[in-house]
Amino acid sequence: MALPTIVLLEITREKDLPKNFHRQYHTHLYCHRGSIRFLFNDTKMECKAGQFLFWFAESRLSGLQFSKNFKATVLLVAKDFLTNNIPDQSWGLNAMLYSRTHPVKEISTKRDKEKILSNFKTINKRFLETDHRFYEAALELQMKLFILEMWNLFAKFYESRKHSVQTGNIYEQYMQLLSEHCLQQREVQFYSEQLHITAKYLNHLCKVHSGVTASEWIQRHARERIIILLQSKRFNISEIADEMEFSSRSFFTRYVKKLLGVTPSEYRARLG
Repeated sequence: MALPTIVLLEITREKDLPKNFHRQYHTHLYCHRGSIRFLFNDTKMECKAGQFLFWFAESRLSGLQFSKNFKATVLLVAKDFLTNNIPDQSWGLNAMLYSRTHPVKEISTKRDKEKILSNFKTINKRFLETDHRFYEAALELQMKLFILEMWNLFAKFYESRKHSVQTGNIYEQYMQLLSEHCLQQREVQFYSEQLHITAKYLNHLCKVHSGVTASEWIQRHARERIIILLQSKRFNISEIADEMEFSSRSFFTRYVKKLLGVTPSEYRARLG
């Protein structure tokens, strides 16, 4: 039996979620009360009342702990359906990569909260209208609109984080520079020069703050971005290599094989 493309839920505990939900769905969650703690990409995180949470399908997610008074509204979207309907690939890459490192976002106004919940209900309503004459096309357009609406809500938050390059500590500055430039810049030296420190010292700072070196962070970000590009299928492999400014497709193929354990062609073949 095929899994539903869209699922809208009110939850108070982990058992309210479908089994293995994080493998099959992208998760949008608004926390009404209480909190949820979890391990995300080996980092301990928490989503509290008044915050929004987004987990990508197949994220490295574990250790979910729900407080006794927890309540949230959750929208689950099938992983391929969301990925295949990203309306603006260039903007989407930055927004998606940012969410992979910052899954929890503060919702500061009642209006934004209401907008999030309204977006959830609207796309779920469209999904349930199976008698629509142009059901598939209408649902795909609604998915694109949903993504644009959510990007619009968090654009100011995303933009405000850019100021960390000027105002944050060196580690925060590095992470912001990495989110902006990792598509083309994959050497620690580039970032250390931007920050006016040595590559060795940058690796040391990252290790102290996160337990991960600057070089490892570059590989993680590059890996996530390559996966997004390969999953979208909007670019062929040569175009992705050009976008990431590799000197040749063969060099790109070797780099992907090192990061993913398979070549770009093999990865796409597994997607079906």
